[in-house]
Amino acid sequence: MDWLTAVAPEVYLLLFFVALFAGFIDSIAGGGGLLTIPALLSAGITPVEALATNKLQAVGGSFSSTLYFVKRKAISLREQRFPFIMTVFGSMLGAILIQMISTDFLKQLLPMMIIFVGLYFLLTPSIGIEDRHQRVSMPVFGMTIGLGMGFYDGAFGPGTGSFMALGYVLLLGYNLAKATAHAKLLNFASNLGSLVFFIIGGHVLWTLGFVMLIGQMVGARLGARLVLTKGQKLIRPMIVVISLLMSIKLLHDNHGDAIKAWVISLF
Repeated sequence: MDWLTAVAPEVYLLLFFVALFAGFIDSIAGGGGLLTIPALLSAGITPVEALATNKLQAVGGSFSSTLYFVKRKAISLREQRFPFIMTVFGSMLGAILIQMISTDFLKQLLPMMIIFVGLYFLLTPSIGIEDRHQRVSMPVFGMTIGLGMGFYDGAFGPGTGSFMALGYVLLLGYNLAKATAHAKLLNFASNLGSLVFFIIGGHVLWTLGFVMLIGQMVGARLGARLVLTKGQKLIRPMIVVISLLMSIKLLHDNHGDAIKAWVISLF
């Protein structure tokens, strides 16, 4: 734990506020990890420790917002039991397999997937205004969105909340506020499942993780409150904006040098 003894106190404070803002954003539109992971890396933490510590603090944020939604009866835990279990299982599987496979293809595909989500919400103004017809049963939803998104979050992660919310809207016919609330429940499941394997591997920085976890819980609670009070009018534009920003960042991370060279060639 050399990093813990060398880090300045103000770094803890900075990462606390980064986690707070990320928790707020994540509880509404997802994408909080694209703030916290770069912040952790910039503090001099190794990539594997950054991913592990990020999962710990993300558990706090997703639990906080989920608890808020449950207390206000926006989520039925009994109804969501099977998707929850499948999401935990999928995230564990993803956390195991990510150590054996390359994510290069997924890194190239992900910006396009997130752009699609953002464009879908942008070009469909009426999406999620009210509940609609349910297209699949809850077990089918658990085996597809629960297992699939759990695996994705355990293996990679960015945009999981937005993908889950879209799944609830399109497949179960939930309105957008209800879909966002339920997406946080599954996000908590996927964070919890993958965190187990990071703990077993001994990669979690516990002190820093708990500092950020507190920030996440505060931010997530504030964001969750807005989800229930503002609903579709807030969530839809937030998802569009966050999807755009996530796509830009991922494209820059993957092709930053090529993009710069192309822009320079234009002038």
